[in-house]
Amino acid sequence: MPSSLVSPHGGLLLDLMASKKRAAELKTQSREMPSWSLQPRQLADLELLLSGAFSPLQGFMARSDDDGVRGDMKLADGTFWPTPVTLEVTAEVGESLERGGSLALRDVEGTLLAVLKVEEAWTPDREGEAPSGPTCVGGKLEGVEAPHHYDFVERRATPAELRGQFSKWGWQRIAAFHTTSALHRAEQEMTFAAARDLEATLLVQLGVARTDYYDVSHYSRIRCVEAVMRIYPRHTAHLNLLSLAARNAGPREVLLNALVAQNYGCSHYLIRSTTPGGEDAVKKGTALEIELARTPERVYLPDGAGFVAEDAVPKGAEVKTLTPAELADRLAFGREIPEWFSFPEVVRELRRASPPRSRQGFTVFFSGLPSSGKSTLANVLLVKLLERGGRPVTILDGDIVRKNLSSELGFSREHRNLNIARIGFVASEITKNGGIAICAPIAPFDPVRKDVRAMIEPGGGFLLVHVSTPVEVCEKRDRKGLYAKARAGIIKEFTGISDPYDVPEDAGMTIDTTERNPEECVQAILLHLEKEGYIGRPQNENGA
Repeated sequence: MPSSLVSPHGGLLLDLMASKKRAAELKTQSREMPSWSLQPRQLADLELLLSGAFSPLQGFMARSDDDGVRGDMKLADGTFWPTPVTLEVTAEVGESLERGGSLALRDVEGTLLAVLKVEEAWTPDREGEAPSGPTCVGGKLEGVEAPHHYDFVERRATPAELRGQFSKWGWQRIAAFHTTSALHRAEQEMTFAAARDLEATLLVQLGVARTDYYDVSHYSRIRCVEAVMRIYPRHTAHLNLLSLAARNAGPREVLLNALVAQNYGCSHYLIRSTTPGGEDAVKKGTALEIELARTPERVYLPDGAGFVAEDAVPKGAEVKTLTPAELADRLAFGREIPEWFSFPEVVRELRRASPPRSRQGFTVFFSGLPSSGKSTLANVLLVKLLERGGRPVTILDGDIVRKNLSSELGFSREHRNLNIARIGFVASEITKNGGIAICAPIAPFDPVRKDVRAMIEPGGGFLLVHVSTPVEVCEKRDRKGLYAKARAGIIKEFTGISDPYDVPEDAGMTIDTTERNPEECVQAILLHLEKEGYIGRPQNENGA
C-alpha cells in the first residue's frame, strides 16, 4: 500500500549500506586503504548519511556542493540544502589520497564503518583567507557497519523504520519538535498545544550526538525526556533519538533539522518563537515540503490560569519564569525547584544527575612559576580538607606526577603539555567519581590549562588558582638552585627565565605568597570553596 506520508527531500529516501557480500569485500580491501578515525561530530554525520536521514546526499560533500551550500544554500545540481556536510581530515591524510581512490572510515576502536570513494580533496579557503589547516574530502559512501549504540536502542529508529511505524499506527499528520535538552512543563504544554492545533501527532526528536565520548549528562537527559513522554495522551506522541550534531548555524540549522524531520516522514516542524533566526527559517523553508510552524512559548501565570501562550498574556499580568541558569543554580546549591516549573519525575532525575555541589567532586588546580609556593599550598589544603572529612582527597603534585606518571617525558613544550593533560585526566576521573583532586604543576601554557578545565567541569567543580608570586621572590626561595642553573644556561626551557609563562586570565583566584603565610592563603581558598557551595563550614562539637 503506498505511503501517505510526506515525501523525503529530493523524492527518494536513500540507504547507503552495502550488501553483506559487498561489505565483506570492502573489509578485505580496506586493509590496503588509508584510514581515518572519525571524531564524534563526524561519526554523527556519517550515521545520518548512511541511514538516509540526510537524503538526498550520497556522501560527504565535494567542493562544488560545499561552495554552493555556503553561498545560496543549493547543491551543485540545484537541490536545496542549508548547511555543509563535509569531512575534514589532517593534511597528512589528505596528501595520501588520490581522486578515484578510497578512504576507510573507522570508529575509535578501529571498526570499519564505511568506505568513501574520493571524488575530491581540497584545503578550504574560508572568508578569503589563505588555504591552510585540515583537508576536506568529498565523495560517495558505501556503508559497511552502521555506528552501533548500546543505549536506548528501542528509541533509535532510522527514517525507513520510523516511516514504517507511522504507517502501521495510521499517523499521517506528524509535527516534529527538535530539542537537545530536558523538557519541562512549559515545553510539554507548548508542544501538546501546537500538535493539537495542527491536528497532528507529535514526534519529539531528541538530539543526542555527543561532542565527546564521555558526556556524563547524556543518559540523564534521555531519561528526563522519557519521563515527560508519559505525560502526553496515549498514542499522540513518540520519542526518537537522533544523532544530529549541533552546528550553531542559526536559521540554517533550523532548516537542516526540519529537512531531517521531513525525511523521517513528518509533515510539520515546530519552531519555538524564541528560536534565533526562526522567522528567516520559515521564509526559506518553502523550499522544503515539510511545513514550518512557529509556535509561541508557554509562560506561567500564578493567578490560577496556569500556562498560556506568551502572546495571550493579559496586560500587566504577573508572569513566572525560571531560566536555565537559575535552574542550574538551584540544583548546584540544593534549593527548591518550583512545582509549576517541572514534573516531579524530571526533578528527581535532575537531582540524581546533578547533586548539590556539597556532594560533588571538584579539582583545585594550582598554577604558577617554580618555587612560587604551589606545592606548599597544595599540601596545606590537603590537610585542611582531610581534617574536614566527607570525601577522599588526592594530591597530584608536579614532582610526584613526574616520578610516577610521566617519568619518560622531557621538558619540551610538547612533553610538558602531555604531562599536564595526564594530570587533568586523572583529576577528571577523581572529580566525576565524587572525590577531590588537588593539582600543583607549573602548567605554564594557557591552551592546555583550558583543555584540563574542559575535561573536569562536566563531572564536577574546577577552581584554577594562579599563584602569582613574582619571579624575583621565587628565585630567592629556590632551594634546588634551578633558577641559577637556568640563568647560566645549564637548564634549557626553564619557565620564567628562558621559557614563557602564560598568566591565566580565567583564574578563579589569584594568590601572591610574598606577604602571606600558607595558612592565610589556604584559608582564603577554603572560604571561596564555601562560597561556591563545594564545602560547608565546619561545625564545632556542639554543632554550631
